[in-house]
Amino acid sequence: MAYLGEEIKKLGFGLMRLPRLEDGTIDIEQVKQMVDLFLSKGFTYFDTARVYPNSEDAIRQALVERYPRDKFTLATKNAAWINCKTREDAIAQFETSLARTGAGYFDFYLLHNLGEMRTEFFERFKMWDFVFEKKREGKIKHVGFSFHSTPEELDAILTAHPEAEFVQLQINWADWENPAIQSRGCYEVARKHGKPIVIMEPIKGGSLANPPDEVKAVFKAANPDTSIASWAIRFAASLDGIITVLSGMSTLDQMKDNVAYMENFKRLDDSERATVEEASKVLAGIPVIPCTVCDYCAKVCPQNIGISGSFTAYNILTLYKNKEFAAGQYEWLVERHNKNNASKCIKCGACERVCPQHIPIRKNLIKVAEAFGK
Repeated sequence: MAYLGEEIKKLGFGLMRLPRLEDGTIDIEQVKQMVDLFLSKGFTYFDTARVYPNSEDAIRQALVERYPRDKFTLATKNAAWINCKTREDAIAQFETSLARTGAGYFDFYLLHNLGEMRTEFFERFKMWDFVFEKKREGKIKHVGFSFHSTPEELDAILTAHPEAEFVQLQINWADWENPAIQSRGCYEVARKHGKPIVIMEPIKGGSLANPPDEVKAVFKAANPDTSIASWAIRFAASLDGIITVLSGMSTLDQMKDNVAYMENFKRLDDSERATVEEASKVLAGIPVIPCTVCDYCAKVCPQNIGISGSFTAYNILTLYKNKEFAAGQYEWLVERHNKNNASKCIKCGACERVCPQHIPIRKNLIKVAEAFGK
């Protein structure tokens, strides 16, 4: 299916988690092998960002300097809310990305992570005007934005900016009905506005490649010969209106696995969809903190603690045992949202008096603080 005048195969190479050498630098030679295999199988979509450490420089070396420009599709992003005090600061991000990648132009350019307090920076700096000016100049082919917030806020942004050509959303089977992510709700809003979708986090930062054993058993019983990760990628790619599904591949072996089942992609059939639904039920049955992210607690907390964000991160740790990913979510959902960590709780109990779920919040914040050390 063609979108925005192009035919793009349903697997995209997310460049956020590239392989690294022992000294911490990106393993360019392995990235070159991954790029070569990816392109040889007919895939073309590469997704980077200025804020992914050294990613834009790496893709210049591994891709841009080694292949004709018309053989690949490159996306990058503008995060006007990071260290930008003026419009010139925000605009400079575009020029920096252009220089780092050496790409000449970007096929897809995204205003990065709209939602909550971040949206206002793009309005204040008139970045929508800027990106469409660059489109008229031929430096950008397609303009869109990435988004991590509520369906209601997505609806407001798309209503205010119908000129957006696509939207990038976090969608995976585990978060489809998750009240903290609301994948289905955001997907339905984008579809209502007629916007094609790029999917990010289809494997939830790698967590859905290694879910709880009870969940693994459901997938292995259905098909013992396919990887657990393949279910997540194919679930996302089976949705209507999708441009591509980004997989943040970190090794050549991961690339080999992904291209093997996506080269001749087939949507999930009825039996496979039933398997995913069963896995979702099993996952939902594993005991976690039953927070619905209503944030009534946040309104009364005298310490401004990121309670719902703390519980979301802790639940990720409980379910997937992925400490690195859970810690990253804790930082993003709490610290990067200008909230205090769980350790700042003074145990006043105000939160528990307004919690509709009757969660023992104080006891659970102690668990969070112990798990993450803050």
